[in-house]
Amino acid sequence: MPSPSQGVWHLGPVPIRAYALAIILGIVLGVVIGEKRLRARGGPPGAVVDIAVWAVPFGIVGARIYHVLSSPDAYFGEGGDLVRALYVWEGGLGIWGAIAGGFVGALVAIRQLGLRLGVVADALAPGLLVAQAVGRFGNYFNQELFGRPTDLPWGLEIDPANRPAEYADAATFHPTFLYESLWCLVAAGLLLLLERRLKLGHGRVFLTYVLLYVVGRGFIETLRVDQAEVVGGLRLNVWTSVVVGLLAVLGLLVSSLRHPGREATALRDPAPAEASAAAETEALDAGAEPEDAAAEGERAAARARASASGASEDDAASGADDVAGRDRRE
Repeated sequence: MPSPSQGVWHLGPVPIRAYALAIILGIVLGVVIGEKRLRARGGPPGAVVDIAVWAVPFGIVGARIYHVLSSPDAYFGEGGDLVRALYVWEGGLGIWGAIAGGFVGALVAIRQLGLRLGVVADALAPGLLVAQAVGRFGNYFNQELFGRPTDLPWGLEIDPANRPAEYADAATFHPTFLYESLWCLVAAGLLLLLERRLKLGHGRVFLTYVLLYVVGRGFIETLRVDQAEVVGGLRLNVWTSVVVGLLAVLGLLVSSLRHPGREATALRDPAPAEASAAAETEALDAGAEPEDAAAEGERAAARARASASGASEDDAASGADDVAGRDRRE
């Protein structure tokens, strides 16, 4: 499989880089898919675009920081050039930094929009995989981040100038960009299937996306030959995949215990008054005494206030119990 003869075209003095085009196209597809899924959940028009305005720049900065820190020799080592850390167009964006930075930016936007993080994250997850699949083609045009030499029919031809010194005589290499791109598309399909079959909600679609991605990425990382920090005989990104994967499993367990068998559909937490009225009516319908139903309404209102303020739900519910008890004594 031949590599592109060039990855930059010029419109007069303006360079058009294939690497940037791949990332932009991936972002556009991710936004379109996420917007459609969020609208299906009752989201306001343009919400995903608003989220992307925050998430994309945060993600790019986070991705670059992670790349620089995980490949320090090129920037801090002997002969390194720290200024080149700013040259994003030359390639070098770490997906883990992109996820972390993008999450922070998205969290800011989601809170401004007054939406539930878990529901939004679940809506965005499949589109994120598609975006990653398309964005990986930027590595193809840059002839970077390929794998070990291989004689397989789909081996990727790499120009001598872009080969590592130890593999100067090798002609074809594992196209790890293609492996990861295909895995992302397979994972997106699996994610949609699992979401439909298991009725995933409360952030579990997003956590499953993370888990599926790290399974493929951890393996693909072992094929790569680009410079990277090695810890305990394994590349740093392999360890990152393991740690992130374990955190995703833990998150799935916690979510399943907190919300067993329930699919979240509401994009916004109910207002305290609405939560109180609904809980009180439900308790009365179940045969509770009026004073017990009123206490249940107070607890529901406290939980709604806790969600809106970021306070502990248990603390708020405990406070509501105190209020309910005081009302009964009076």
